[in-house]
Amino acid sequence: MSTAMNFGSKSFKPRPPDKGSFPLDHFGECTTFKETFMKCLQDSSFDNSKCRLQSKTYLECRMQNQLMTKEPLEKLGFKDLADPPPSQH
Repeated sequence: MSTAMNFGSKSFKPRPPDKGSFPLDHFGECTTFKETFMKCLQDSSFDNSKCRLQSKTYLECRMQNQLMTKEPLEKLGFKDLADPPPSQH
């Protein structure tokens, strides 16, 4: 049985992956945030629960620089670190 795919077809339209794959930060916009996060991991014996704030700021940088899809922080596991909505008077 053959499972060949016809990539020469004009109907094939590539699309980026939904999640799990990040574009490279070619221009280094988030390098400082990444290095801070990595240092935190090293200093805490790679216990990522101690580096959640650094992880959050790194992901926020990636979202702001269109290196990943913008998502609410709650969906990324940072509900307790998300900024509260502005109060309405």
